[in-house]
Amino acid sequence: MLYTIAVVLIILWLLGLLTAYTAGGLIHILLVIAIVAILLRVIRGGNVL
Repeated sequence: MLYTIAVVLIILWLLGLLTAYTAGGLIHILLVIAIVAILLRVIRGGNVL
């Protein structure tokens, strides 16, 4: 579940960069949340991919 959320957030971040329609720092906050979610998954010993 956590990994799925992280992937969705990364995709939304990339779409925000590509369309140049970003809501200021919000899109970067989503990226940070996604990276933290992936790191938590790795630390807990889960399979990342």
